[in-house]
Amino acid sequence: MLRGQRAVIDWKALGFEVAVSLRVTLDKTQPRAFDEFLARAREVAEVIEIQTFLGRVDVRLQLVARDLEHYRAVYRERILALPHIADIESLMTVSVVKSDEKLPL
Repeated sequence: MLRGQRAVIDWKALGFEVAVSLRVTLDKTQPRAFDEFLARAREVAEVIEIQTFLGRVDVRLQLVARDLEHYRAVYRERILALPHIADIESLMTVSVVKSDEKLPL
């Protein structure tokens, strides 16, 4: 079943050369940790995708930046300011080997 049509943005064509996946573990001793973290993460313009998980990693943020200096500024000023972070791991994209959303129908 189709849920609609959408545009696929070419971030590199728009000048965003850096893509980083951040795996975040939250301090779950705080009762509203998820809600408060997600609300603030949505406000970071460079965050283009947010996923939640069950397991050691609670949230994955996908973000884009113009270059390493821009990423460093976003990370230090916006990401590290997000509430309830217990642990964070940054994975910088080196290459995209496959990115396909179609099914073999």
